[in-house]
Amino acid sequence: MAALLRFRRVTRLAVLCGFLCGAIAPVAVQAQGVRSWVSTQDMSQVLAEKPAGEPSKAKPGEKADIRIDVAKTYQTMLGMGSSFEHTTCANLWRLEPGARAEVVEKLVSPETGIGMNLMRICMGTPDFTGEPWYSYDDMPPGKKDPDLEHFSIDKDKNYILPVLKLALEKNPNLLYYASPWSPPGWMKTCDDMIGGHLYPKYYGVYARYFVKFVEAYRQEGVPIYAVTVQNEPGVNKREDVLSWWYPSCQWSLVEDEDTWWPAPHDIMGVPERDFIRDHLGPEFRKQGIETRIWCYDHNLSNLWYPRNILSDAKAAEFVEGTAFHPYAGKAEAMGEFHEEFPNKDVFLSEGSTRGVKGAARIMDFLRNWARSYNAWVTVADSNGKPNNGPFHAGEPAITVDADTLAVTYNFEYYMYGQFMKFIQRGAVRIDSGEIEPKLSQVAFKNPDRTVVLVVANLDKKPREMKISDGTVAFEANVPAESVCTYKWPGGGR
Repeated sequence: MAALLRFRRVTRLAVLCGFLCGAIAPVAVQAQGVRSWVSTQDMSQVLAEKPAGEPSKAKPGEKADIRIDVAKTYQTMLGMGSSFEHTTCANLWRLEPGARAEVVEKLVSPETGIGMNLMRICMGTPDFTGEPWYSYDDMPPGKKDPDLEHFSIDKDKNYILPVLKLALEKNPNLLYYASPWSPPGWMKTCDDMIGGHLYPKYYGVYARYFVKFVEAYRQEGVPIYAVTVQNEPGVNKREDVLSWWYPSCQWSLVEDEDTWWPAPHDIMGVPERDFIRDHLGPEFRKQGIETRIWCYDHNLSNLWYPRNILSDAKAAEFVEGTAFHPYAGKAEAMGEFHEEFPNKDVFLSEGSTRGVKGAARIMDFLRNWARSYNAWVTVADSNGKPNNGPFHAGEPAITVDADTLAVTYNFEYYMYGQFMKFIQRGAVRIDSGEIEPKLSQVAFKNPDRTVVLVVANLDKKPREMKISDGTVAFEANVPAESVCTYKWPGGGR
């Protein structure tokens, strides 16, 4: 009995603490029926649960502004999240342990946070870092290490791996995929992390480099779900002005330092195709590595590159899907690519979006077969640091004051939560009709049979609408410049 009383007291204290600390775990407004949450761009409401219209039985032929057909299905979601790149991890590491744990929990916990469950990490440093750029096998200029005797992930143990492990503690279902910004410089024509091209003679060595990375992280308790071969393989920043230099590697055909081809359409993607088909895929298979391979990892504007990879049956055998960035091109390109290669997945692997318009862009990606969405740079300080690269992160989901270390959760954090907290891994996108110029939406059926509808109202005035899934119908009020999420049980017909 004494133990039971203690349990009850602890439970009451936990509930009270959650209320006083402003926990964002959903609290039921209605015991049954439709629940809704809203985040407004002016942040007067952030992931706030509000009463939805009382549901009623849908009538045949009844008019609805958004009509959901649970029987018409599309892709199954792998996950949604952001990145634990070096800038984010460095800022988290600056926080005292309690504050760090709280921020990580609010990112990845599906109960007390926004439920990010798929995070991108970096093989070596990306452009966003405050320390000198490094790979896992750096050598002095002119020196080589074809046997990878100097391979080491020790630098990641300073603050990257501790953050990744903490996130796994907060959400054991979290998945990581990894991308390199550059191979070790000695494998390249420029003998440097910045720019240049990978020598084909090192393809086999580089495949073993990937294996060593995956195994080293596994030994640290951080499994890697997938890898991309190269972040933005069309980039060679060594050709630009010095102030724009950052780790990169252009995957072009190359024979030696002075002989390479910038890859016209008919050969674009061929080097990565050959690397995957003849080296990385077979090496993963030989070593029993179950980590998936995603190809391309660059803009939607160039489908020739991944097409040349997936059009080769032997290369495609090793590729789970294609990773895209949205900095050039339109979301519809993913849909077109899915139609061309329906047995291969498409992923949105990097592309921060902001404001209510950003929510509408995420919906565009999801409505074009993306199985994932990942933002880029999750936490920056109030000066946009640390960052040795040329690009500014914009307003990330979370800002840490550079002087006081006070943590601010920006609108993007809550906007992402309107998707990530409610769309479960394994959710299937279902048909929800066409979008309007100032009203976007996307719908899913979760594994627990709940239906989730996310609506973005870009208009400066609220919108009244009726929503129906053929079984359940209800009225909804979407505030001006807001993102609303509706969730209800049953799964329609």
